[in-house]
Amino acid sequence: MLTLASEIDVLARFGRALADPIRCRTLLALREAPAYPAELADALGVSRTRLSNHLACLRDCGLVVTVPDGRRTRYELADERLGHALDQLLAAVVAVESDKTCPDAAEKDCC
Repeated sequence: MLTLASEIDVLARFGRALADPIRCRTLLALREAPAYPAELADALGVSRTRLSNHLACLRDCGLVVTVPDGRRTRYELADERLGHALDQLLAAVVAVESDKTCPDAAEKDCC
């Protein structure tokens, strides 16, 4: 049964997805076009096993869905608005000092 997530939960899920560079690259690739896991792994330069773990995370976050295609499974963004949201995030101007890191960087992937 699908339930509507709270606004905080939605933002937390999106933040979790963006916390890892491979997941970011995966979302950006899927923003361009749906893809099959093997082709996506090759394009991103990661192992299929590693990508599979990241795709599972993105599915759990509700950001990507699987679409059966014969004997294969294709991945795509769960909602086209996610592509627009990524575009808006990329267009935002963020000033980052090159010698500064996120305070949480030592604990987890950040900044």
